[in-house]
Amino acid sequence: MNTPNIRISARAIGLACLLACAGAQAGEVEVLHWWTSGGEAKAANALKATMQAKGHTWKDFAVAGGGGDSAMTVLKSRVVSGNAPAAAQIKGPSIQEWAREGVLANIDGVAKAEKWDELLPKAVSDVMKYKGNYVAVPVNVHRVNWLWANPEAFKKAGAKLPASWDEFFTAAEALKKAGIIPVAHGGQNWQDFTTFESVALGVGGADFYKKALVQLDPATLSGPTMEKVLATFKRVKDYTDKNANGRDWNLATAMVIKGEAGMQLMGDWAKGEFVAAGKVPGKDFVCVAAPGTAQAFTFNIDSFAMFKIKNDANVKAQNDLAAAIMAPEFQEVFNLNKGSIPVRLGMKMDKFDDCAKLSAKDFVDDAKSGTLVPSIAHGMAVPSATEGAIKDVVSQFWNTDKMSAKDAQAKLVAAAKAK
Repeated sequence: MNTPNIRISARAIGLACLLACAGAQAGEVEVLHWWTSGGEAKAANALKATMQAKGHTWKDFAVAGGGGDSAMTVLKSRVVSGNAPAAAQIKGPSIQEWAREGVLANIDGVAKAEKWDELLPKAVSDVMKYKGNYVAVPVNVHRVNWLWANPEAFKKAGAKLPASWDEFFTAAEALKKAGIIPVAHGGQNWQDFTTFESVALGVGGADFYKKALVQLDPATLSGPTMEKVLATFKRVKDYTDKNANGRDWNLATAMVIKGEAGMQLMGDWAKGEFVAAGKVPGKDFVCVAAPGTAQAFTFNIDSFAMFKIKNDANVKAQNDLAAAIMAPEFQEVFNLNKGSIPVRLGMKMDKFDDCAKLSAKDFVDDAKSGTLVPSIAHGMAVPSATEGAIKDVVSQFWNTDKMSAKDAQAKLVAAAKAK
C-alpha cells in the first residue's frame, strides 16, 4: 500500500534535485558603475536584464558622478576590506594599475571561447589585458570630440554650425545676442578637460595632441601651440553661464535639449540624453565633430574589470557577464541606449542613427590614418595620478582670471611629472 507514496517521493526528490542543480549554476553578480543618468541607466538595465535572463541575480552598485571619481573612491575601500564586487567600471591605464595589485581575475577562458582577439581591434584588446591575459571586457567606443547643437536655437540666432574655432566664436556671439546661452557647460574638472582636449585637437592637430597630452613632452607643453590652445580654451568660458559651477554634464545637455543653450562640447553619451528625451538626430539636435577635429577621433572606451571573487556560482555568473557584454545582441541594445558605438568589429549598424554611423566609420578610418587619440579627460591616456594633476591645472586656469596661459603651461609641465 505504501509503494505509490514512495514513487511520488522519489519523483519529488528528483524534481528538487533538478531545481537545486539549476540553482547551483545561478549566482549573484555585483556590478559597480556610474551609469545613473537617463540614457546611461537604460543601458545598464539592458545588461541587468541579460543577466537575469540567464537566471543570475544582479546586485546594482551604482555610484553617481559622471567621471567616476566617486565610484573609484568607494571601490578602493571595498577592495581594501576584502569585499570586492564581481565587476567594476574601470578603464584605460587604471586596469593595469588594479591588475598589478593582484586583485583582478583572469578571464582568458571566456575570451578564448568567444574569440575576443578576432573581434576586437588590437589597440582595444591590449588595454583589456595584463601580461597577455584578459582581465577586463570592453563595452563600447565613445567619441569624445563632438559638438552638440540645437538647430532651432541656431536658426533663431541666424548662426551656422561651426567647423573651425573662428566660426565657433562667431556662432557663440550670435547666440548670445539672441538671448541664448551659447555654450552649456558644467563645473567639474573632467568637463573642463573634455572641452580642453577638443580645443587642443582642433587647434594643434593629432600629432600635437599625442606629443602634448599622451607623451607629455615638456617642449610641446611649453611651446607656442599650447599657448594658443589655452587662450582659445579660455575664450570658450566667456560664452558659458554663471551657474555652470558644480552642474552635472547631463543637466548641461538638458539645456541644449530645451533650447536654453545652443551648443555643448561633450562625448556621445550626450546623445543618449537627447534620445531618452524623445529627440531625433538631424531634426531636433545636430552632431558635428568639435571645431577643427573632423579628421580625428578622441576615444573613450568603457570597460568592466573583473575582480577575484569566491563561490563557484558567482564566478560562473561573472564569466556569463563577461560573455554577455561582448555578445552582438547586448552590444547592439546597449550602444543604442548609451549613444556610443559597438566595440565588437563587424557589427551591423542598420538600427543606429547617422551620428553613430559617422562615428563608426571615422573610428575605423582614423585608426588606419593614425589620428585616433585617447582621451585624457576620460582616463584613456595617462596614469590616474598624472591625469588628476593635469586636470587640476586646466580647471584652475579655467576658473582663475589672474592665471596667464604661460603660467598654466609651466604648471602643466610640472603636473605631467606627477606619479
